[in-house]
Amino acid sequence: MSPASQEMDKVVLELALSKDIARKKEIAGVILNTAREKGIYPASINSFYQARGRSEFGGLTVPAINLRGMTYDLARALFRVASAKNAGAFIFEIARTEIVYTDQPPAEYAAVCLAAAVREGFSGPVFIQGDHFQAKISKYKEDPDKEIGAIKSLIKEAVAAGFYNIDIDSSTLVDLSKPTLEEQQRLNYEVCAELTRFIREVQPQGIEVSVGGEIGEIGGKNSRPEELRAFINGYNQRLGDKYTGISKISVQTGTVHGGMVLPDGNIAKVNLDFDTLKNLSRMAREEFG
Repeated sequence: MSPASQEMDKVVLELALSKDIARKKEIAGVILNTAREKGIYPASINSFYQARGRSEFGGLTVPAINLRGMTYDLARALFRVASAKNAGAFIFEIARTEIVYTDQPPAEYAAVCLAAAVREGFSGPVFIQGDHFQAKISKYKEDPDKEIGAIKSLIKEAVAAGFYNIDIDSSTLVDLSKPTLEEQQRLNYEVCAELTRFIREVQPQGIEVSVGGEIGEIGGKNSRPEELRAFINGYNQRLGDKYTGISKISVQTGTVHGGMVLPDGNIAKVNLDFDTLKNLSRMAREEFG
């Protein structure tokens, strides 16, 4: 079975509607083979981010789009716009929670994005990312090994499906009640380092998965340089020299998922702290590469 572009709609429909995960993976394999025949392949953005960390280029950003519904149609639209605008790198991503509540397992999500590329005549790398592969604080407190094991299982499944970009979010484990920044960030950087090592162990030969960390939970207080330094120093020490570490880090700049609803029902204007972005990004590049 090697569907032509015009037949891809039917293949994607069968993939999405199938309730059998084995069948989903079978269809996903067909789509992946078709994509590769047309010069389309899942890729890691790691070397691109590392070059940015070394200040080898600037003046652009990489949009990452969470597709929670109508994934095939929206991905096709994104490929059309990217081609029309001659856009550079962009990412398709889905969070741990979104995988569950939208019922889009990694094999399906990655395959649908690749199918959209085939359908729109795209060629080249497609960046697919696990967003907010997050440790749930309540479950972690209840059984740390079980919660970390669940994230590792998801990582293994996602990488096998072509998610060569993984954002680890253990910032939920930051404990602001601790007296020092190092102690506040300890669980965050320890878990992030453990999951980074696991990613390196399961990534395919020849692929260096792009790994991201996080120091500020969405909706919380804005991130500070001291927190970034405490996290990265602790993370690097815990990770050691054997493994390649994170190539990017997420910080809190004033945004809230869903926005802030005002008493009259309108959404408050977001007060983005661009100074936080500027200062922390400069620090991350200059101090940590």
